[in-house]
Amino acid sequence: MTATQATPEGSRLGQWNSAVTSYYVLVGATALLLVLGLVMVLSSSSVDSLDAGNSPYAVFLNQSKFAVAGLVVLLVIARTPVRVLRGAAWPALAAAVVFQLCVFVPGLGVSVNGNQNWVRLPGFTAQPSEAIKLALALWLGAVLARKLPLLDSWKHALIPVVPVAGIAILVVLAGHDLGTALVLLLLVSGAMFVAGVPLRMFAVAAPVAAAAVAVLTLGHSSRMGRITAFFNSAECAKESACYQTMHGTWGLASGGWGGLGLGQSREKWAYLPEAHNDFIFSIIGEELGLVGTVLVLALFGLLAFAMIRVIRRHPDPFVQITTGAILLWIIGQALVNIAVVIGLAPVIGLPLPLVSAGGSALIMTMAALGVVIAFARSEPGAAEALSARAGVVRRSLAVIGRARG
Repeated sequence: MTATQATPEGSRLGQWNSAVTSYYVLVGATALLLVLGLVMVLSSSSVDSLDAGNSPYAVFLNQSKFAVAGLVVLLVIARTPVRVLRGAAWPALAAAVVFQLCVFVPGLGVSVNGNQNWVRLPGFTAQPSEAIKLALALWLGAVLARKLPLLDSWKHALIPVVPVAGIAILVVLAGHDLGTALVLLLLVSGAMFVAGVPLRMFAVAAPVAAAAVAVLTLGHSSRMGRITAFFNSAECAKESACYQTMHGTWGLASGGWGGLGLGQSREKWAYLPEAHNDFIFSIIGEELGLVGTVLVLALFGLLAFAMIRVIRRHPDPFVQITTGAILLWIIGQALVNIAVVIGLAPVIGLPLPLVSAGGSALIMTMAALGVVIAFARSEPGAAEALSARAGVVRRSLAVIGRARG
C-alpha cells in the first residue's frame, strides 16, 4: 500500500482521480441543475400562468415534458459510441442549417420578440438554432481533429472552419438572433483553442469579431436601446430597456443570505418580465438567497471541471475539441446570462442552461451533455470501472432477492 492510499486524505484524492470521476460529476451536476430548474420554473411561472387564465402548473408541466424528452435523448446519446458521433458530424450540421432555414418558410417560421428564429411543428414550436450549436460542435471536432498537424498554417486553421461556421452563424443572424450568434462564436473559439490553433490567430480574429458585433448592434434600434439603457440605468421607466435588469437586481438584492423562501418571490408578480426564462437566476436569488445562487454557480463549476477533465484525460482529439466547444457553449452562456441578470452586461436574451424554461434549449443542452457523458464513459479505464460497478450492483440485488425469497 502506498503512502497516498494509506491516509483518509489520500483515499479521497484517489476518488477524485478515479477513471469515472468525470462521468459521475457530469451526471450528478446535470441532474441537480435539471431538478433545480424544474422547481424554479414552477415557482416563477405560476403567477403568470394564473394571470393568463391557465393552471398554475401549466408552464411547469410543459417544461417537465421537455425534461423527460431531453432525458431520453441524453441517455441514448450517452450510450452512443464515439465513432458514431464522429460520423454524424457532417450530416448533423447540414440538417441543422436546413432546419434553421425553415424559419423563413411562410407558414412554418415564427417570430418571437422580433427574432425570426422559431419553427412551428405539430404540437410544439422549436428553435432550430439550438440544434446548430450541437451540430457545429461535433463538426468542429471532426474537422479540426483531422487537420491537427496542419493548424499552425493560416490556410488550414481557417479553411473550412471559418467559411462553414460563418454560414451557420449567418443563417442564425438572418433571423436577428444576435445572442445565439455570440454563443456560436464562443463555441468556435473553444474548439479552436483546444485544437491548438496559435494564439496569434485569435489576436487577429477577436478584433474582427468585435467590429462585426458592433456593426450589427449599431444597425439595429432595439439593440442600441439596450446598450444605451445599460449605460444610463439611472433614468429607468417601465417601458425602458433597463426596466428588466433593474427589477432583476432588486430581486437578487431582496433575497439576502437565505432568501425569502421558496415560492415567496415578489418580483414574479408581474414586475419582472421573463421571470421563468432569461431572468430565472434573479428569482433563485430572491427566493433562495445567496446560498441558492452560489449553489447554481458551484454546479456549473462542477460541469466545467468535469469537461476540462475529459479534455485532459481523453486521448482522442475529436473528443477533446468537441468537449472544448460544448464547454464554452454551456458555461459561457451561463456566465453571460448571469452577467445580464446582475447588471454586468446588457440584455441579449440568452436563457440559463438547464434551468430556464424553454424546450428546445433544454433538450439540446441535455443532448450536448449526453455527448460529453459518452466521452467520459470512454475515458481510459472508465468503461471497465463502470462495468465492474454495474456487476457489483447486480450481484447485490441478486443477494437481496434471494434473502427475501
